[in-house]
Amino acid sequence: MDTLAGTSPQGTSHSGSLPGRQLADSAGSGGFGSPGGNWPPGGGPSSAAGSSPAAVATAPANQMAYALGVGLTLLGVFLLGFLAYLYGFSGIQEARAQTTMYPELRIELGNQVAPLGATTPGNPVAILDIPAIGIKNMIVVEGTSPESLALGPGHVRDTPLPGQYGVTEIFGRRATFGAPFDRLTQLRRGDKITFITGQGKAVYTVMASANGGTLVEDPTPNRLLMVTACSAFVPTTYCYLDADLDTTPAQDPGGRPGITSSETPLSGDTGALVLTLLWGLALVIVSAAATIAAARWSPWLTYLAAVPLALAVLWNLYQSLAALLPNVY
Repeated sequence: MDTLAGTSPQGTSHSGSLPGRQLADSAGSGGFGSPGGNWPPGGGPSSAAGSSPAAVATAPANQMAYALGVGLTLLGVFLLGFLAYLYGFSGIQEARAQTTMYPELRIELGNQVAPLGATTPGNPVAILDIPAIGIKNMIVVEGTSPESLALGPGHVRDTPLPGQYGVTEIFGRRATFGAPFDRLTQLRRGDKITFITGQGKAVYTVMASANGGTLVEDPTPNRLLMVTACSAFVPTTYCYLDADLDTTPAQDPGGRPGITSSETPLSGDTGALVLTLLWGLALVIVSAAATIAAARWSPWLTYLAAVPLALAVLWNLYQSLAALLPNVY
């Protein structure tokens, strides 16, 4: 009994120490509940505290700044391209049209089938020479809308052709599409202006010049008005020359159509706005499709296929935008 009694406390003490030792071991080994516990990689109080709201908010802010930068860069490239088109490539386009129309009108003049009255806008109707400012063999087309004046100087459709009875009006651009009338305001009284039409040669003598707010008093019944923008930078007003017909006037067959608002001085073609929006949408679609395709397949092959298509769409978009600008600019 003594032995049993003596050994019982020791046994109880020994067996009772196990839970305490396990508790201590557990605490020493660093359980998840202890300050020194084994946290998952990247975890722990200090790591959790490191992922602050400010750090989390930085990523979206950087993405927004990046997207804004890319958008502004693309917008800048687009605007620079449009300026290059207006003051560079549009001149090449006009020169090509002039080169094509000159032999065409020469053949019509030789066959005596050149227009004598109303004809389709954009058709060549006369050959213009102004030696004082270096204009020679320049084709004048029918119509004064922005689209017609992109081909060269244009004849106002409800006025007689050059050399015919009455007051003839010719518009031309000052700064874009070859700027055929960029030096028109340099002409002085007495300078000669010559046209060749289906009715022969017509010669005019410059009498006066003025801007759109001034009316030239000229009682001569057979004369010429030549109109362009006063400024090559800010086309807010137009200037014109008044010239009297020196040669015998030819008959006007009549039947002139009325003109639209886009054919008056400093007017743009508002009808081109819808086309501009459609070409802009087409450019967005082509760009998005190329971006997605480049991410999924070969970027080089994608760009090789997409760039010519994007340039064609961009060219048409620039043409539509130019039609919105003042026609004599």
